[in-house]
Amino acid sequence: MNDLHRNRAAVGALVAGFVLVSLYVLSIRTLVPPDEGRYAEMAREMFASGDWVTTRLNGIKYFEKPPLQTWMNALTFTLFGLGEWQARLWTGLCGIGSVLLTAWTGTRLFGGRAGLYTGLVLGSCFYWIIGSQVDSVDMGLSGMMTLSLCALLLAQRPGADARACRNWMLVCWAGMALATLSKGLIGVVLPGGVLVAYTLAARDWRLWRRLHLAKGLALFLLIAAPWFILVGIRNPEQPHFFFIHEHFERFLLKEHHREASAWVFVGLLAAGSTPWLGVLVQSLAAGARRTPDGAAAGFRPRLLALVWLVFIVAFFSASKSKLPGYILPVFPALALLVGSHLEHVSRKSRMGTSVLLALAGLALLLTAPFAADFARHAGEAALYLAYAPWVGLAGILALAGGVFGMGLARHGQSDAWVLTLALSGFLSSQVVLAGFEPLGQARAGTALLPGIRTVLTPETRLYSVGLYEQSLTFYLGRTATLVDYRDEFDFGLRQQPGLAIPTLDAFVREWQANTARGIPCVAIVRVELVSVLQQRHLHLRVVAIDARRAVISND
Repeated sequence: MNDLHRNRAAVGALVAGFVLVSLYVLSIRTLVPPDEGRYAEMAREMFASGDWVTTRLNGIKYFEKPPLQTWMNALTFTLFGLGEWQARLWTGLCGIGSVLLTAWTGTRLFGGRAGLYTGLVLGSCFYWIIGSQVDSVDMGLSGMMTLSLCALLLAQRPGADARACRNWMLVCWAGMALATLSKGLIGVVLPGGVLVAYTLAARDWRLWRRLHLAKGLALFLLIAAPWFILVGIRNPEQPHFFFIHEHFERFLLKEHHREASAWVFVGLLAAGSTPWLGVLVQSLAAGARRTPDGAAAGFRPRLLALVWLVFIVAFFSASKSKLPGYILPVFPALALLVGSHLEHVSRKSRMGTSVLLALAGLALLLTAPFAADFARHAGEAALYLAYAPWVGLAGILALAGGVFGMGLARHGQSDAWVLTLALSGFLSSQVVLAGFEPLGQARAGTALLPGIRTVLTPETRLYSVGLYEQSLTFYLGRTATLVDYRDEFDFGLRQQPGLAIPTLDAFVREWQANTARGIPCVAIVRVELVSVLQQRHLHLRVVAIDARRAVISND
């Protein structure tokens, strides 16, 4: 089985299976707040309003992110209707497409076997699988940055003629423009910083003459600039908020309360690279070495991939704002480094990698019985206990993959070993995600939907008191008037203060007035607020309740 990359039927079956499973699982889970509900609802509102310029959340201007994610989700809603898999389709396609593109790039750079290994590595990395199944801008950004990275590598590869170099560099510039439309200036700042760092590390000054700067910059502006210009014309307050507050202040200040240890991303990188942790350090070290012929000059694709990974991790480690998804764009570079190194890895390293995977599976098995201890809300311990068998099954798959991997490593079955670990990582990650569904439903509050729909009519006024339910509004298909809640809406409400009720007292007066006039009202409130409102003699009936929120009506 050591020539798997030459077997087109087998490779085709692997690709087809990967694509079909990855697409299918987009539909089996509830949209979990905050991110999934937020971006699905923004797209639903764009789809419903027909305004594709000014992005809104809950009817309020929302400029924290550029519009590409919202555009693509709204497009899928237009083509296929509202739904969960439709909300995740863009990120799913970005994840799948990046695996295929990275594998093809590895093939062109390092050969067929290394290309196959690269695809298997990225398609089985725990972090990449999770990211590709969540409706979040991090995977959309990662897909566009993968396009930039792979196009740059293909443009600069040894043997590329002038025409290929030009065309792939234009694809690279287009990828940076789309990355900028995905999440802002980091779409161009990160690749630019990588180029500078790579030039200093490799002393390849001639690279800059092959970037087609004039044509590339023109294409970049043609793609990225129109929306920023148009949204700024329609919303003069947007440029300062987006470019200053959301970029420089978020990077430099702690006001978003997203601080973490400077080493947190190193830990996430290690955990997210499972099942390939055992060869990670070796692969990174190999990326720093020169080509086997010892040539001092020329383009060094492994070194560029290494710089891409290290620079992005270091950049976000220096930021005052740290969220787990920030380092997702490094995994295609990691896959190229690991995939190209797996051809040359020793039997001892294969054994060590298999042992680590088996230990990870064993850790999951030992953790599963204590799943209820992770419950943080009353009444949800049973949900965590129901999740325990899924965690245990994922542990069995990882343990089995590690044990079989040991046997294959011992007998020198390289292709079979890589395939076994990849399948183990892919399947165990899918099981972890699939089993999370009851907990996802609890976080989203979908059990409340039948009760809400019995009292909610087109004439009913809907309020969200002391909280904002990111997923419920999407499932209800309508916005809610915020009460005594600002958080991420603070900037938008400063522009449109009339779209919210600032205090609980003002809400009580409006509720009572509506009740007296016979206007039906429904409110989603924090559980502890029900007794507070009852003490104020508010006319209400509890329609539905769970551990996290309650729904009240004035009928």
